[in-house]
Formats: sequence, structure tokens, C-alpha cells
Amino acid sequence: MGRLAVDIGGTFTDLVHFDEESGNLEAEKSLSTPRDLTQGVLDTINLSGIEPDSVSFFVHGGTTVINAITERKGVRTALVTTKGFRDILEIARGNRPDMYNLRFQKPVAFVPRRRRFEVRERIDAEGCEIEPLEQEDLEAVVEQCRKQAVEAIAVQFLHSYVAPEHEAACAAFLRERLPDVAVTASHEITREWREYERGNTAVLNAYVQPIVQRYFTKLEDALRALGIECPYTAMQSNGGTTSFGWAKAHPITLIESGPAAGVNGAALIGELCDEPNVIYLDVGGTTVKCSVIEDGKPKVTTEYKLEWSRLNPGYPVRVPVADLVEIGAGGGSIAHFDAAGSLRVGPQSAGADPGPACYDLGGTEPTVTDAKLLTGVLNPKNFAGGRIALDVGRARNAMQIIADGLGTTVEDAAAAVIRVVEANMNNALKLVSIQRGHDPRDFVLVAAGGGGAMHAAPLGRELGVKEIIVPRYPGYFSAWGMLATEPRSDFAITALTRAEDITVEQIHSVFSNLEEEADAYFGAADGVGGSGLSFSRSVDMRYFGQEHTVTVAVDNAAADLDVILSEFHAAHERAYTFSLTDTPVEFVTFRLTASASVPRPRVNPMDDEHLSADRARVGRRMVGFGEDGRHEADIYDREALPAGFEAPGPLVVEEPSSTTLVHPNQRLWVDRLGFLHIGEAG
Repeated sequence: MGRLAVDIGGTFTDLVHFDEESGNLEAEKSLSTPRDLTQGVLDTINLSGIEPDSVSFFVHGGTTVINAITERKGVRTALVTTKGFRDILEIARGNRPDMYNLRFQKPVAFVPRRRRFEVRERIDAEGCEIEPLEQEDLEAVVEQCRKQAVEAIAVQFLHSYVAPEHEAACAAFLRERLPDVAVTASHEITREWREYERGNTAVLNAYVQPIVQRYFTKLEDALRALGIECPYTAMQSNGGTTSFGWAKAHPITLIESGPAAGVNGAALIGELCDEPNVIYLDVGGTTVKCSVIEDGKPKVTTEYKLEWSRLNPGYPVRVPVADLVEIGAGGGSIAHFDAAGSLRVGPQSAGADPGPACYDLGGTEPTVTDAKLLTGVLNPKNFAGGRIALDVGRARNAMQIIADGLGTTVEDAAAAVIRVVEANMNNALKLVSIQRGHDPRDFVLVAAGGGGAMHAAPLGRELGVKEIIVPRYPGYFSAWGMLATEPRSDFAITALTRAEDITVEQIHSVFSNLEEEADAYFGAADGVGGSGLSFSRSVDMRYFGQEHTVTVAVDNAAADLDVILSEFHAAHERAYTFSLTDTPVEFVTFRLTASASVPRPRVNPMDDEHLSADRARVGRRMVGFGEDGRHEADIYDREALPAGFEAPGPLVVEEPSSTTLVHPNQRLWVDRLGFLHIGEAG
């Protein structure tokens, strides 16, 4: 039997199939189908030739949720909140990243004021009822929602994280009176405090819920029609999987679905290479994702902000998300001149429809893929395993506008586009490494995605990492990472308590309640699978008077209050370079991560019987290596490279899903698992 993973990206849909008996891995790729994402999934399955009845497990990841939000293509959504808090989405937070901008404008709320409704009810911060829920107000909400053709409703009441009874009653009333409307109660998504963050998270969940429900239902029907009858699971942003049923009710947990799987995969690559510290780079068709893995553990945060930038505060999403930076700088990113005449690349992308100009599918604007073709990096006859023939003439015509703007040749314009996009990528890599206090010299760079290996050599050299590792199947890496992912769910509850007022027994009690929730979740979540639940416990803590917290791991079996406080002081000093050991400490949010074990794909040593350097060398061609100039480089077929192979740059390694560049003054070697390693020559 086999495990099947499909990842839908902005340009390509990737499939990886793992045969649990033989250990064989199969991969396939097709263009994504934005108008009907289900078709792209079916295309990859049909191309793979997999026997449907051999599939025992299916996991799905993709960009359905984040695309619907960023493109503002969600449904007509309303918000029901406590009287007096109607404008919380617009008030947001007073702090802003661009503090000296006198023309600053806050991000526009996803629910306009005319669809934000107040109801009389009130619960205090201790969970005590001050004012009962007024049903008369709910009747008025129902009438207005019908009049405005609302398709989804978010409910967020004050202090519902500590006492959700009013919120639950309101949600039940709305579901009964409006059975065709999706209703999200904030406590069903997060039990953490902060009204604005909880409210925005509930709104975004409601905003995409009908879309995800329709898509997953259609996909389930299509898979069953093919004969794939097995548990259907979805990749979550926290690095774990969950059932389709649970994902339909909590779609906001899928916001970084595919990238989170890639982070898991990068951690596994680091483990296999005995490198616990990894900087992960994923260059796809639309975006670039970067993340840091320290001591073998991917970082997960609930401080995620959608569309955050140096100038934009973004939209907070209070669910666990793999801690990564994502920018619009993929292979399909469009090169253009801004109003000041400066060359820019992205964030706009040609995507899969129409795609880069060289795809000859209707695209006319110059992209990074066109630039890589014109500089000789890409083989026009061997792109995507030869399935897509690249048109050099169309790429040249598209790049001419950049050449004219720069007053140079098309080839030099293409090189300029690559330098600009790699500068953007380098800034993203620094955001997750240097600017967070990490020394890149202690890390390796794992490069994946269809474009990661094309850009990794100069990026890794500039960043100063120990070496660059290109895993097998880099163009299918997020899908491969899904097969290395365990079923997982995160549970958290805010219970603000001073350290002098809490006991070890109370800490045990809180975690015991969270473990009961975890047991109930895994018992009810159809299709999640796995066995042997394991728990990871932590607490968000802060000094009295502070706004933000530091997360401290807690060993529940040997919890000692003095030890926990000591760990907090040390963690605070690591994060902020100081500690205040004489200042009172507060316990804020208790967190439990529950995961179940599942079979992971094996990475077998290479069989070198039919491999050799002579067979692998398939030709030579002129290739542009950016600031290192143009060189005639050897071209190698990765599938024929034996373990132990070593050669100096400049050279190019081709495979169906990606192309690896090794610059002059660098060297390439292949390890026993078939991973490519790039380091400085000599």
C-alpha cells in the first residue's frame, strides 16, 4: 500500500507517492489549474499512473486559503461582537511598523462596518457573567444577515477565551436560524486572549470557510470517483496533518499549508546529514519561503501576521503557524519598472495561467524563469522533464522591454532581473537568520522548490553558510515533506497568573485538561490516523508590566516552579539580552502540542551500479553566473551522478523538477543518499 501527497502551488501541482512495502518513491508534476484546483490534482494522479486502489493514505497541501485571502476572493462575511466593540477590526493596534509615516493608513478590515453587529452581553476577565446574552439582538442580526445576503458569520465576544458560553450560545442560535451560512465562533479557533487578534482570526476563518468546504467536498468526490478510498487529510500550518472534516471547520489553520510541510522536510534532511541547524529556502513559481530550524526543531508561532512587511502591520492570525518569511519572488515573478523608473521583480506573478512568456501559453510579461532561460541556466528542451518546451524567442520578446528601459542587451537585462530577485531573496534569508540573532556560519542552507537550487549557490555564499544542500526531488519537496509529517494538533489557553499565586499542582491541572482535549480530538478526528500520542508542553511567560511574552518549555513529569522561573529568565536573556530576576513574573498562556506517529518515507542509499560521472556528463553550454560572469559549463544529469562524485564549478546539474547551479570557485559533491552539497572550492 502507498501514501500519496499532493501540493498545489501557484504555478505547479506536485505529487509524491511512497510505497510502504518497497520503499520506492514516485514523483510527478503538472501545471496548476487556478480555475478548478481539483483538475490539477487529478492531472498529476493520471500522469503518475498510480493504481488508485493501492493508495491507503492521502494528504493535501496548497495555497487555497492564503490565495483566497490575499486576492480578496472570500465570501460576504459578517461579524457579531459584544456591544461597544463593533470597530475593533479597524481600531486594531496603535503601534505600527512605519511610525514616522504621517500618511500611514491601516489595513482595510475584511468586514465592512455595515456588516459588523453588536449584541448585548458581557463576561468579565475572570469568566463571571455581568450581563446575559440578549436574544432580541440576535433576532435583529439574523434579519440583517439575510437582507445583506451574508454567506459566513464570525462571532467574537469579550473574554470568550476564558468563558465561551455566550459565544457558543450565539453560534448555535445563528446556525439554527441560518443553516446555509457558515458560522465561526472565535473560541473554536483559539482560546488565547487579545480581542483584536481573536476577532481577526475568526473573521478570516469565516471568510474562506465556504470556499474550502466546497473545494474539499469536490475533491473528495473526485478522488472517490477515481477509486481512491482512504483517509483524506490536510496539511496544517503548524507542521501537522488533520482530517478533511476538521479542516473544513478550521480552514484558517491551512493558511501556510504547503510551506509548513517543506520546513518539516528540511528538518528531516538536516537530521539525515547530521546538521541540526538549517536555514530553509524554498523558491516556487510565485513566492519564496525562508525558515530557520535550530537544534533539529522547526519553530512554530502564533504571532503570524498575513501581509506583514516593514511598512505594513498586516493582519494577525492567532493560530500556530510555522515561523517563516514569505515574499513574492518566485520563478513566475514579473519584472517591471516602478514609478521612479527603478527595476523591480514581483510580487506580481504570472502564475500558471498564463505563466511566464517562455511557456508559450499566452504570457507576455518578463519573468524570472524567462531570465534564467535567456542566461542559459535552463535547458529549453528539458524543462519539467521535457513536458514543457520553453520558447526562447518569446522570452526574448518579453525581456526586450526591460532591455530598452536599461539601455542594454536582452541578455544583460535578464542578468539584471536575476540580480534584483536574488537581492530580494537574500533580504528574506537575513530576516529569518541574522536579524533574529543567528550566525549563518553555524547553519547549512537546504534549498528546495523548483527554483531553489538555481539561486542557492550565490545566496549561500553571500550569507556565509557552512554549505548548501540540495535534497533529492527538490521540485516536489513540500509534497515529500507531507509524507514526513505526523498528525498534530495544538491546544492553548490563556490563564494569566502571577508566579507567586500558582503552584506546580495547578500547572499540572491545566496541562491535564489540555491533554484530555487532545485525547478527545484524536479520538473524534476521522482519518487522522497515527498511533502513540506524544505531548510537548510550554508556557508563555513575561515580567510583570511587559506586553509580550517568552515561551518556555515545561517538563510536566518533573515540573518545579523554581526551575521553570530559571528557564524563563534564561530564555528572556537569550531573546532580549537581559533578565530581571527581581521582577515579578506572570504565567500567561499554557500550550500543549499533541502528535501521533506515522510511517515516514525512507531515504535509501544510492544504488551506484549503473551510475558514473561519464554517463552523467551530457554536454556543455554557455551559462550566465551573475556577478561571476558567463562561462562554458559542464552539464550533468543528476539521475546518473554516483555517490562520491565531486567536481569544481562552474557547472549545471539538471533533473526533471529543478536545475542546480554551481558557481566558479565552488565545488559540488554527492553524498551516499544522493543529496547534492555545494561549498567553497579549496
